[in-house]
Amino acid sequence: MKHLVGEEYQEFFSAILKLKTHEDCRKFFEDVCTFKEMEAIAQRYVVAKMLHEKKNYIQINEATSASTATISRVARSLENSEGGYELGFEGND
Repeated sequence: MKHLVGEEYQEFFSAILKLKTHEDCRKFFEDVCTFKEMEAIAQRYVVAKMLHEKKNYIQINEATSASTATISRVARSLENSEGGYELGFEGND
């Protein structure tokens, strides 16, 4: 897996770390991403959380409308994870 370690990534991550509220996040990501990109990112996060909660593909598809291909990609990502998704899950279980 590629690692996002270049200077441009570090600058981007530093900008994200400055965000303090949900409203800050919404404004930032609405400017940075298209609606479809944000929709896809949010869907992948929900799919990952449901996989983490041991939900099956049918339950996930019914709840999110994610395709089995998307669910499979997220499942593979979780298997090869650096723990990023889990950082987001902390305190949300």
